[in-house]
Amino acid sequence: MPVVSAGVLLFRTTDRGVEVLLVHPGGPFWRRKDAGAWTIPKGEVQPGEALIAAARREFREETGWPAEGEAVSLGQVRLASRKVVHAWAIEGEFDPARLHSNTFELEWPPRSGTRQAFPEADKAAWFTVDEARQRIIAAQAPFLDALALHLRR
Repeated sequence: MPVVSAGVLLFRTTDRGVEVLLVHPGGPFWRRKDAGAWTIPKGEVQPGEALIAAARREFREETGWPAEGEAVSLGQVRLASRKVVHAWAIEGEFDPARLHSNTFELEWPPRSGTRQAFPEADKAAWFTVDEARQRIIAAQAPFLDALALHLRR
């Protein structure tokens, strides 16, 4: 059975056009990665949890901010790891300077016996859809296409 995740692609319209909020994963593996490393705030769906409820919960856990408003399904993607990610678009605002992410623990450096806490998301930023295409993890790019299609309707 594949792992199922759910997340929110927050968007807004500014003088630059449509912008989307992406987060950069925290931890030592992602520290020096930028292009192709950013993601929508997302996480694992708990047993019995509704997908949209999980998406909203994960957004709050990774940003410290509620994802309120009408949610429009952007479909799902399957990652190379076989994980399935469901996403919803919600129009809203968020100040990236107010990012407050939950943390995870990891033995770091490897085989050191020392455990360190790292934020799940170490930064957040607004990007135009074109900029986001350069930053987002490639497997999540279809969510940008689905948002663009939704906004054209």
